[in-house]
Amino acid sequence: MGKKKEERQPLLVSSNEPLNDTYDRSVIPRPDLRHSPDNVVVHLAGGPMEGGSTPDAGQGHPPGKPPKPDFDPVLNRNLEHPTSNLDTMIHLLKGNIGSGILAMPDAFSNAGLVVGTIGTLVMGLICTHCMHILVKCAHELCRRTQVPALGFSEVVEAAFATGPSRTRHVSHIAKILVNIFLCITQLGFCCVYFVFVAANIRDVVAHFWVDLDLQVYLGLLLVPMIVLNWVKNLKYLAPVSMFASILTITGLGITFFYMLQGLPRTSSVHAFAPWHKLPLFFGTAIYAFEGIGVVLPLENNMETPQDFSGLTGVLNTGMVIVAALYTSVGFFGYLKYGDKVAGSITLNLPSGDLLAQSVRVMMGLAIFLSYGLQFYVPFNIVWPLIKNQLHTEKAQLYGEYAVRTAIVIFTFILAALIPDLGAVISLVGAVSSSALALIFPPLIEIITFWKVGLGRYNWVLWKDLAIVMFGLLGFGFGSYASIENILNGGKS
Repeated sequence: MGKKKEERQPLLVSSNEPLNDTYDRSVIPRPDLRHSPDNVVVHLAGGPMEGGSTPDAGQGHPPGKPPKPDFDPVLNRNLEHPTSNLDTMIHLLKGNIGSGILAMPDAFSNAGLVVGTIGTLVMGLICTHCMHILVKCAHELCRRTQVPALGFSEVVEAAFATGPSRTRHVSHIAKILVNIFLCITQLGFCCVYFVFVAANIRDVVAHFWVDLDLQVYLGLLLVPMIVLNWVKNLKYLAPVSMFASILTITGLGITFFYMLQGLPRTSSVHAFAPWHKLPLFFGTAIYAFEGIGVVLPLENNMETPQDFSGLTGVLNTGMVIVAALYTSVGFFGYLKYGDKVAGSITLNLPSGDLLAQSVRVMMGLAIFLSYGLQFYVPFNIVWPLIKNQLHTEKAQLYGEYAVRTAIVIFTFILAALIPDLGAVISLVGAVSSSALALIFPPLIEIITFWKVGLGRYNWVLWKDLAIVMFGLLGFGFGSYASIENILNGGKS
């Protein structure tokens, strides 16, 4: 890869400016990484960041000179703290394993044991393939635009801007659309986190003291959530994130201990659920595979990015582990508790057991501490739009706190309106996760390689269209079934 410089600068570039038809970025300023939505995981992977911006120019090709045909984005990345393969693997697992894994038994109850097992593995395969598509297109578009790296929304913009002439005038709109779906997804995660923490705290308190309404616990969480998200610099959340990861691993281990005891015969549960419930399974399963947004930041910041893809690369290895964990939790959780399984498997653990109660506390605390990381994505998309309207330093200071508070209150209101954890997870997955994980990546590949060629007999085109149709069907039917389930109070 050539010699590394002693002083290496942060990587990802970001821009709110629309691209022209030729995508000519002669000078690309490096952003303050705290304000880049794609850098939430980059920061954690690269080590603590100091505040302040880095004013150095980016690495677009010089004005007046044609792009270099042999430009390799990997060789032109200057990273301050490149991550090892192991670091990347850990963050890939963390980016995919969240509250969704605890909802997999509920997903299996909407599909049946056989369909749930096969469906989860197939979903994992498709999502992993779409992640590979995104990385491949990002590399191609980096070569065309002569920049070392691009984020998710920038890849979409670059694909449209450098693709067929009919797509170029909507390139900036496409970028905005991706950012909207990113906001919806992350705000949905925040709502799920609110409900998850409140439900687990309620269960513990109800066992030892008194049973109160779920909205009471949501209200009690509001002020701590607001204070937590007043933290402006992600470097202060790094140790918090590590502590949350330890709690999550411990809680999952104890959960498996309970699930694997006294398992009934497989004939005690449904092998195939009614067809009308399958969209709910799709929504929960696609929500669980939530890591599409972290793929590019992780690959962009690797010391050896060539090890990311490939048959035995970091991405495939990590996603095999993720798919195996999801399938195991879903299979054994549904087999153990059957149709009585809750929106989170932690709520099914025996209430009279102190160890089980400790799992609820651990997982609830872990998800509470993880809220701040999910919050940074929508905040870093919304805040720059409002900041530009505030012209004094004092106004920007108070404005930032006001926006942070308003976003937390907004997720609190949504959580209070839809306290059914399983329904919220399924709706978020169907509406936004399906768009980001299944619809945009194949569309990006079609547009990126339209002029170059889409394989013999256009097999790439047909393959991508099939994935898009699958995503659209899941989007439509999953959203409808989830909304109907919410309106019917979960009685679907």
